[in-house]
Order: sequence, then C-alpha cells, then structure tokens
Amino acid sequence: MRKKRVLLLSEGFGTGHTQAAYALAAGMKRLDPHLQCRVIELGKFLNPTVGPLILSAYRKTVSSSPKLVGMLYRKQYNKSLNRLAKLALHRIFYTQAAQVVKQLKPDLIICTHPFPNAVISRLKRQGIDVPLITLITDYDVHATWVNKEVNQYLVSTPQVKNLLLRRSVPASSIQVTGIPVHPNFWEKADKEQLIQELGLKRMPTILIMSGGWGVSFNKEMLKLVISWADQIQLIFCTGSNAKLLQKMKSTPLLVHPHIHLLGYTKEIHKWMDVSDLLITKPGGMTCTEGLAKGIPMLFYEVIPGQEEENGQYFVETGSAEMIHSPSTLRHWHHRLIHEYEQVEQSRMLASDRHGPGREPFYCAQQVLAWLEQEPPRTSAEPAGN
Repeated sequence: MRKKRVLLLSEGFGTGHTQAAYALAAGMKRLDPHLQCRVIELGKFLNPTVGPLILSAYRKTVSSSPKLVGMLYRKQYNKSLNRLAKLALHRIFYTQAAQVVKQLKPDLIICTHPFPNAVISRLKRQGIDVPLITLITDYDVHATWVNKEVNQYLVSTPQVKNLLLRRSVPASSIQVTGIPVHPNFWEKADKEQLIQELGLKRMPTILIMSGGWGVSFNKEMLKLVISWADQIQLIFCTGSNAKLLQKMKSTPLLVHPHIHLLGYTKEIHKWMDVSDLLITKPGGMTCTEGLAKGIPMLFYEVIPGQEEENGQYFVETGSAEMIHSPSTLRHWHHRLIHEYEQVEQSRMLASDRHGPGREPFYCAQQVLAWLEQEPPRTSAEPAGN
C-alpha cells in the first residue's frame, strides 16, 4: 500500500512560518511514522537566486523601518492579494510549482505562509486536484491568508476563527487547533542535567531573544539587564544575525562569566527549560513555544501588525507582559532575586497547565484525521494555464 504524502510549503519571511511547518511535520511523523512529509520554502527552492535577495531586502526593512512594516500591514489588513500580485508571484517564483506538485504527488498540501497559499490556490483553480490546508501561524489573520480554494483552515484561537468568519470563510472550513510546536517543547527535561550540559550555573536565569532574524536588541533594555549579571545569569540569542552576534562578542560589557551569547540554535527548547524568564519579540511561534514551556514572557519593541496582535493575546491571557518602561524589568529583577521560589513554583504550574496533558499533538491529530477521511483524488496535474 502506497504511503500517504504531505507537502508543507512555507516562506522565509521570518522563521516562524517554516518552524510551524517542521513542527507539524514532526508531530504527524511521531503519530504516524509511515507518513511521508516534505517541507519546502517555495520561493528559495524554486528561485535560489532572486528569492534570498527579496528576503534580505525585507529583513533590512523590518530592522530599519519597523513602523513602516506595521503601517503597510494595517493599510492592507482587509485586502487580499490582488490579481496582479498573484500573477507576479506565479510568474517570478512559482511557474515551476505545478511541476513540483506533479513530481512529489502529495495527497495533501499544507501552507504556513500566505504566498504559497495563494499560488497553490491558483493552481487548484487551474485544475490541480490536491486538498489544501492553510495553517495560520499568528494570533491574527490578515486578508492575504484567505482564498476560497482552501479546504481547511487551522487556527490558533477562537478569536482567529471569528476573524475568518467575518471574512466569509464557512465555519465548516475552520478548526481551532492551536499553532503546532515541535514535540521537544512538550517534553519535560531534567533541569539540573541541562544546566550541566549547557555549561551554566544554578542561579536565576533570563533568556533574551531577538527573534529568528536577530533584530537588534533595545539598547536601554540591554544596558539595564547587563547591570544584573552578578546576580542573574543572562543568555542572549541573536538568531540568524551573525553580525550582531560577533558585535556582542566583541563588546567588553558582555564579557562576564554569567553572560552567554548564542547565535541560531535548534535547541532553544533546552535554553527555555533552564531559564526563568523570557524577554522576546512576540512572534507567533516563539510565543507558542514559550507557552508550551510555561515560561513567563516579557515583550519589547513590538512591531505594529501581527506582532502587536500576538502580544496583546498573550498579555490578555496572563502569559506575558509588555515592557512599557524600565519599571517592568526592575519588578522582575526583584522577583528573581527575592521571590525565586515563588517564580519557580508558578513556572511549574504553568508548564503542567500547558504541557502534555493539554493534547500537544492535537493539530497533527486533526490533520491526520482529515487526511484519512479525504476521498481519493483524480489528478495532480493542472488543466492548463
């Protein structure tokens, strides 16, 4: 009997979209080892020359002009990709997408970014007969996610479901599954063992993340938390920003036995396990991973748009706080130094509440159930251009 195949398509605009795809694939493989899963960042895969250049330009814009990015997000919030934009995506990047689908012969396509979602929707209009599931990787939903060819939307919360309903998506096509995280984030680790493995000390610890792309840290925040290094262990993660990492390594103030500097790592689940507080940008994936680990979160320099919506959701649910002023940081400094046992106890309770007992593979389970119910297809080839 032929093994079922799932093709997961993402884009590299930030790291969360692709992380979600890999997390969902890992969850499905954990439940069904015979399933074949393939994750592809479609633009980079099909156009390895132009794709990275566009991503680089977008990254620079996010770093240098975050308010502009937020303004454009809000301005286009209720507008789907227009016909010209969809045609441009199709011609510049995805003219070969139909060939990829034909060669891989997936039984199901899952998109974790609006661009491949738009392209596969277009191919479905042209005749490709493959079910399409769209996994929305934030706690908000921009109109660019919405296409009538999508068979099923997987969303983080009932609030996001309501936003899709307002955009005329049928209720039967929406499932609240949560955003999937890698199984590593649901597993409870031996903290003492990890402390030794990572070369750390047993003391209050803060993990400070700049996001997958390594957006520069807020200088005032940086200066304040560095002043705590004698009492609190600090772990800085710069993501894929190698230049920022080297700059920090050459900064005398950061040369301290209690300060650890990391670049991109696939073991962020371990660093969360040994940390007592996470200071981060509110990316949908990072927040969901932090929630799974039960770690309290503080958000800084939130970009208007999806980051703002993500942050607001986690603040309203009591899992995070916004850093509006240095007093927020000082409050947590006091708690870590003088109320450490209470902080640890709260962390343990939060971890239990959001841990394995809360169906960590629920999203993967729903996809597999949907895949089993889906009737056989007739063709994976488009009818024509």
